[in-house]
Parts: sequence; C-alpha cells; structure tokens
Amino acid sequence: MVFRPAARTDVNRSAILAQLGAHGPASRADLARVLDVSPALMTQLTRDLLADGLLQELEQAPSQGGRPARMLGIVSTAGHAIGVKVVLDHVAFVEVGIDGAVLRSASEPFDASSSTFLAELTVLLRRFIAGGSSTPVLGIGIGVPGSVDNQGSGLVDSAQLGWSQVPLGATLQRELDLPVLVENNVNALAMAERLYGVGRRHDNFLVVTIGTGVGAGIVVDGAVLRGFSGGAGEVGHIPVTEDGPVCSCGNRGCLEAYIGEAALLRSARTAGVLGAQGGMTALGAAADAGNTAATAIFGQAGHRLGRALAGVVHTLDPEIIIVLGEGTSAWKHWSFAFEVALRSALMPSRRQVAVAVENWQDESWAQGAAALVLATPFDSDGLAGDQGRLVRARLVEQSAPQEAGS
Repeated sequence: MVFRPAARTDVNRSAILAQLGAHGPASRADLARVLDVSPALMTQLTRDLLADGLLQELEQAPSQGGRPARMLGIVSTAGHAIGVKVVLDHVAFVEVGIDGAVLRSASEPFDASSSTFLAELTVLLRRFIAGGSSTPVLGIGIGVPGSVDNQGSGLVDSAQLGWSQVPLGATLQRELDLPVLVENNVNALAMAERLYGVGRRHDNFLVVTIGTGVGAGIVVDGAVLRGFSGGAGEVGHIPVTEDGPVCSCGNRGCLEAYIGEAALLRSARTAGVLGAQGGMTALGAAADAGNTAATAIFGQAGHRLGRALAGVVHTLDPEIIIVLGEGTSAWKHWSFAFEVALRSALMPSRRQVAVAVENWQDESWAQGAAALVLATPFDSDGLAGDQGRLVRARLVEQSAPQEAGS
C-alpha cells in the first residue's frame, strides 16, 4: 500500500528526536546506524528538522581521520505536548518535551458517566496546562478506550466509558483553542512503543494490553494499523464461547468477558478468594501468598489469552508481542499457562515469536497520547487533518524568531 513508506519516514523523524532526547547529541552517521536508515535518508530527515527549528548544529565531534562530524542536538525551546489518558474513574496527564521525555505528570478523579463529563475534562485540562512549561503547547493528544473515527475530528464510541458518538475532539478544540488529536488508547500506546520502547527495534509488532479491558495495537511496516473505522485491534472482543458471560460490548463470550479485570474479580469472589470489596491488588497478593484458587484464576486467564493470541499471530505474523497494562503487575501468575497455550497453538514456524513484558506505569498511556502530537508535524499522510496542520503551524510560528535571530 502506498502510504507505508511515507508513514515510515514520518516515524523516523520522531525517532530521531526521541534518540537525541534519550542519549544526547549525536552525529548524522551515528543516528543513521542506530535507527537503521541510510545515510542519504538521514541527511534529508535532519535537514528538515533543522529547518523546522527542532534541531541545532553543535560542535564538531573528534574524528579518527577525515572530515570531523557535526553533532546535532535538540532545541529545548521547540515546544511541548500534553498527553491524556481517559478511563472510567480517572484521567492521567503528562507534559512531554519535543523528544517525548516526560517532564511532569498528574492524575485526577474523573467520572466518565457524568452528564457534565466534557465540561469537567475541560476544567482538568486547563488546570494541568496552566501549571506547566513556558514553552509553547504544540497540541493535546488524548487516548480513549474505544473507536475513534479519525484523530482530527475525535468522534468517540466507547463501551467501557458508556460513550456513543461523543464529539470529544471538536469540543476540546473549541473550548481550549488548541490542536487536539484523539485516538484509541492502545493505538496511541503502540506509537509510543514504536518511538520510545521495545518496538523501536522492530517494524512489525503487536502491543497487547491487559487490565480493565483487553486490547491490541498493530504495527505493520512501522505504521500503526487503524482499520476502516479506527477500531483495529479489538482482540478483547474475539468470541471465545457462544453462551459465555455478557461482555461490556453487549455480546456474550468475548475474551475480555473472561480475562478482563471485572471477570477475574468475579471469579475470585465466586471461589471465595475475595470478599465483596476486594480488588486486583488483593487478588494478586493472594496469588503471591500461594492461594491455589487465586493462582488458578490467573492461570486460566493466561491460557485463554495465549490461545487467542496464537490466532492473531497467525493472521499478522509479528516479529514480537509486547505485553503491557495494569494486569502485568501479576504477570508471573499469568505467564506459565500463557506460554504453554501460545506455543502449543502456534504452527511450528511461528513458535519462536518473541514475547516481551514491559514494566507498567499509568503515565505510559498518556505518553502514548502525547506521541500523537509529536508525530503530527511529519504526518505526510494527513491522518490528523486540520488539527495536524494547526500543530505544524504552531511549530513553525514558535521557531520563526530563532531563525530570524540566527
């Protein structure tokens, strides 16, 4: 498909900023080697970033012979982005620099089912932005659990939040007078993985999240796969049985209805492991203490997840599966049954697919949302629409004084 090379190039530009932010100044040759792109393409990419005021030429690096290499560094005043994770009972915020590094974070109670939730979210965002950096806000990225028509308009359908056709993006754009990009939260997380995590070393991978729900972000040839309506990756709604428990989507027997947080807690209460008020922390503690019923609950969840993901691996052929989410805090109780179920259900040629489990922090979701904004200036495919053009305009506007004074 024709959009793949452009999408890959766009991600490479964000990856350059992420690499320099994490490891400090580097030469073009070093960047080309680390990011696995040709020297000619690196020259082109860095030329654009210099013109945009995002990079600056620094001192020359020592040479073992030949012409000394010029070092490149990030312009720290190039602006920042806000990332937001929205769930049923709270909102997580991060402010990130142009390199994606988290500068500050916060979490606030939030009721997504309230009749005034849009007004409440607007107030919380204003408060967080007001307490931040003096550098320009390039835009706001928001990750939600559900389907989003496109990043620029941000019309949301979410069974978890109880939202249907909520104009989240348009409302916040109007109220805050800032560019706002909205995306499925796991798709946003997959973009963050591509830029800052294990995924930066792979072009084809699957991000799987376990926790309140079960979802997946799909990266093919370096680009996040959204699907026709922005809902690709809903692996939590793979049908497991015909007459199973009711899922949040309204169907019966979905994977999420068996291994989502609510399902695990229901099983634990039925088995007498937890009382009416016990939560996931208590269930994990019971398994840690050797409670056989608790470990069996996690084991059954791991088995179901492994069987389901075997089908996804056969369909997509990823290089690696990256497991994330709140549920990974108890992964040691999932893992044995998961590995056995996954490997035994795979064709022999696929059984060596790698699985990585990353340490989880709540702000990872919000960092993923902020990555939407940071990638937008290089969005040659126009996924972000008018909002992407507004981010680009703000970037050019803030870099103009630097260019005039140079």
